[in-house]
Amino acid sequence: MAAHSAVLSASKIMNPFWVGRLGNTAKPPPAKYGGRHTVTLIPGDGIGPELLNHVREVFRFACVPVDFEMVNVNSALETDDDMNNAITAIRRNGVALKGNIETKHTLPASVKSRNNVLRTSLDLYANVMHCQSLPGVQTRHKNIDIMIIRENTEGEYSSLEHESVSGVVESLKIITRNNSIRIADYAFKLARERGRRRVTAVHKANIMKLADGLFLQCCREVASGYPDITFDSMIVDNTTMQLVSKPQQFDVMVMPNLYGNVVSNVCAGLVGGPGLVPGANYGRDYAVFETATRNTGKSIAEKNIANPTAMLLASCLMLDHLNLNDYASLIRNAVLTTMNETRNIQMKLSSATVVSAVLLILCEGLGQGSATCGSGAACGPYGAAPRGLGK
Repeated sequence: MAAHSAVLSASKIMNPFWVGRLGNTAKPPPAKYGGRHTVTLIPGDGIGPELLNHVREVFRFACVPVDFEMVNVNSALETDDDMNNAITAIRRNGVALKGNIETKHTLPASVKSRNNVLRTSLDLYANVMHCQSLPGVQTRHKNIDIMIIRENTEGEYSSLEHESVSGVVESLKIITRNNSIRIADYAFKLARERGRRRVTAVHKANIMKLADGLFLQCCREVASGYPDITFDSMIVDNTTMQLVSKPQQFDVMVMPNLYGNVVSNVCAGLVGGPGLVPGANYGRDYAVFETATRNTGKSIAEKNIANPTAMLLASCLMLDHLNLNDYASLIRNAVLTTMNETRNIQMKLSSATVVSAVLLILCEGLGQGSATCGSGAACGPYGAAPRGLGK
């Protein structure tokens, strides 16, 4: 117990990610079968399968009471059968951990992005990313601490396109009052819950006067109900310039779908790259966790060089959502300790480096003494939980 407590206290250098359910409205599903949770696992394409294998390995070493139901989605298919199976599994389990599913440009326009279909079918309206400077990561800008709230179900990603006449394509951007009010209220509630002082709405209402004008109007209406939180707005092109010049000025940012895609990738680059930042998608009934920038990473797949940090931290967000906070803290602190002790992180933190170091720290924290403890019965997939955990 002493060793476990010592590691937890020593490794709490920095906890840049939320603890608890993060203000999301989805209630965690009840545990089943002797206190264990079943989680849908969608490997996706590219580096997704190997990153999720690392998560499963770490969970086994930490004796996390989670069982994965794996559902494969074939991005090359034009039918929706496999996607429907994945959506059904998430509805059954309530929670999923996924790799990114490739959107192939060679498929007909009628075939929608599998990722978008999943989010809209489950109404995962809030994409949440916490972008913060991390220990051991050498970056140009320091002391970054930004929460990005992205509307996840409409905007330019409504997948409504058609060729009206040959050579003329119309792509519809959908902005609705209900969804704009909903995401704005989510952002302000989360800001209040986390003790944040400012919410910035990102838009292009100077050009898209009706669509982005409606979004901005809804944000202003919601802001009037939160007098304790400062509200301002910023045009999206100026936002990207401000982010790369003085990112410390931002606190909580809320924006439509496409802008959120761009801004989240910029912010990930500011703190060290796409392999470091986790993301979460929340709705009323379900929650899906993944890397924040949703990279497929096909060019580095199966080379054991993909950084698993973002996926490991996404799994910690999932554990927080399931109210398995002690397990989440144990794994998160092991990851952050690894990062703090490794310099030149972009070059050194490959899959093998991170996972080996994390497993070693976990084993030390659990009092096992060596990195080989995960193969023993006491720390196997159904081994007893470490003392102080699983309460």
